[in-house]
Amino acid sequence: MKFAALIASNLFRRRLRTGLTLLSVTVAFILFAYLSAIRVGLSQGVDVAGADRLTVFHRVSIAQPLPLSYLDRIRRLPGVQLVVHQSWFGGVYQDPKNFFPQMPVDPEPFLKMYPEFLLPEAQRQAWLRTRTGAIVGRATAKRFGWRIDDRIPIQTGIWTRKDGSMTWEFDLVGIFDGAKQGTDTSPLYFRYDYFDETRGIGKGLVGWYIVRVTDPERTPGVARAINEEFANSSAEVKAESEKAFLQSWAKQVGDIGRIITAILTAVFFTILLVAGNTMAQSVRERTEELGVLKAVGFTHRQVLRLVLAESCLLAGLGAALGLTLGYLLVAGGDPTGGALPVFYFPPADVARGGGLGLLLGLASGVLPALQAMRLQVAEALRRG
Repeated sequence: MKFAALIASNLFRRRLRTGLTLLSVTVAFILFAYLSAIRVGLSQGVDVAGADRLTVFHRVSIAQPLPLSYLDRIRRLPGVQLVVHQSWFGGVYQDPKNFFPQMPVDPEPFLKMYPEFLLPEAQRQAWLRTRTGAIVGRATAKRFGWRIDDRIPIQTGIWTRKDGSMTWEFDLVGIFDGAKQGTDTSPLYFRYDYFDETRGIGKGLVGWYIVRVTDPERTPGVARAINEEFANSSAEVKAESEKAFLQSWAKQVGDIGRIITAILTAVFFTILLVAGNTMAQSVRERTEELGVLKAVGFTHRQVLRLVLAESCLLAGLGAALGLTLGYLLVAGGDPTGGALPVFYFPPADVARGGGLGLLLGLASGVLPALQAMRLQVAEALRRG
């Protein structure tokens, strides 16, 4: 660009002021990266929820159990391809703060239902033949340093064993990874047959069902059929898409999207004022120089573009630094030690951040640029 040297010299005329403004913009975009990752973490896998899966739970509350006998009745309904059940175990490892999801499941149909869980075949076979076997996600295995063949004691305040003990021990036979970014690899899954045989209460009950439909377009119809199948029964159910279920679960802590949008709006409005003030001061200090530029042939539009280019370069550089640093910091993993097992900076939000940087540059520079464009040569030279 033919004005590049002129733009650079103008920006670095007051290096301290430019540096502080650049630092403010950078910090704002680091915050943007972290808040984006937190939104992903609190959404609990909504973005990777299966379009062809339904969640079926007790109509009163998901905390209310459902009979195991519902499995065959759901399986026989038209449009249903596969059904599995899960139950909440609610245990901790060694210390109450070491909480993570644990659920008893039927291994073979469970792995068919969730192809996004990548488990080596040898470990899959080991799970099928080991009654006390369990598999765990990579995030939790890394968190606690677990390895295959470890004996994992889990303490629960919900499920008492027949012998009265509240401590359950599982043989770790597999560690699974996620097929795509955003897959939750924090849960531990163990065998339902072992769980149901060993627990002292609640035999023959499960927490909820996951249903895969033959065609995603049939999801609403299958959900209605499931609801009607158990209408007026002792345990009525509510079926909804997996994505809707996860969204409602996430909203129990508030409307995450709205909260994060409000925070970012406040932050970027403040940065807009800071960057706008920097550009306004820069234009005021260069009134005589702008007059000289117009006197030697610069048009109003060229002066407008010059000031806007300075503003966009400053904001763009700050955005690029902030997004890069934010991406690297977020890539370090969950800073909470397990509360946000799905924690990453989505590529779509990186792109949005780039667009936001450009918008910030235009918004902070438009008024100073219009002021510079409207300067008359004689007035500018007189002010100088």
